Amino acid sequence: MNSVERVHTALKLGQPDRVPVLEFVVDEKVARSAVPGCRDVADCMDRLDMDGVGCGASFQKVRDNPDGSYTDEWGVSYLPGPEAVAHPLRGPIETLEDARAYTPPDPDAPHRLGKLPDLVARYKGKRAICFHHRAAFMWSAYLMSLDNMLMNLIAEPELVELTMEKVLRCNMRIVQRAIQAGAEVIILGDDYAGNHGPMMSPALFRQFILPPLKKMIAMIHDEGAFCIKHSDGDLYPILDDIVSAGPDGINPIEPVAGMELKKVKQLVGDKVCLTGNIDCAHLLPHGTPEQVRESVRQAIADAAPGGGYILCSSNSIHSSCDPRNFVAMVRACHEFGGYR
Repeated sequence: MNSVERVHTALKLGQPDRVPVLEFVVDEKVARSAVPGCRDVADCMDRLDMDGVGCGASFQKVRDNPDGSYTDEWGVSYLPGPEAVAHPLRGPIETLEDARAYTPPDPDAPHRLGKLPDLVARYKGKRAICFHHRAAFMWSAYLMSLDNMLMNLIAEPELVELTMEKVLRCNMRIVQRAIQAGAEVIILGDDYAGNHGPMMSPALFRQFILPPLKKMIAMIHDEGAFCIKHSDGDLYPILDDIVSAGPDGINPIEPVAGMELKKVKQLVGDKVCLTGNIDCAHLLPHGTPEQVRESVRQAIADAAPGGGYILCSSNSIHSSCDPRNFVAMVRACHEFGGYR
């Protein structure tokens, strides 16, 4: 099999020739240290013989603010940092009137698909083309702040529903364009949980968060692509709900949040492809290549039997990850991932 066939087979819950290995976000400095002389992150992935390349949508900076933050096309202000995803500080929506007046970014802007056209031109047919985006939850939280959004699920649900509706409409069009441009796997990156459980009750999740998620996933499938649902944290209380939305894969099965790969395989491995769960909180930054190798071996033993498993980190290859451990993870997957 080539990489495309390998990823597609795993996402269909089949057994490819070996376990695919992917990463959806890799810090550029780590990539260049891992593979000296690589052109960019995608070139690093290609040279390491990973099974996919990917990028996200592009939302441009519209102004710099006096406090050192910047504001993007969503109207959200961020504090710049070392990671690929900046930390949101504040958004433009506080009241129902704000939500009614709010206009999301233009999903059809020429720059919106970011690096995707270049990746398609370079790697289509050779590596699985991934596009990471979101459904409705996290950007709605950015627009009104996470705390306010969670409180308003009860205090002012109309405000939440209107904001999420506008966000979802914008994001569905962006994802549709990405698929039509060549993306094969859409990773939806809304986080629903922390290390001690979901941010909202299962009942509120089913009432507010699940319906737009189902709409996004249905559209992705209608357009002919696969969907991997990402959320950090302890997902056990809402795991069945997430699976009921119909994603092809679930990610990242975070070990520091108590998510056990073998247990998740037993619970939902017959319904959804598992992707994860090599620890990037402690192991990939501070462990040794041999420890990484053993973690990969164990993950493959726990989740690979019968197919339906893709190996990757428990979130991303962020700036604190040791490049040697990143390489060790990929090579260990090649070493241990073969099906016999």
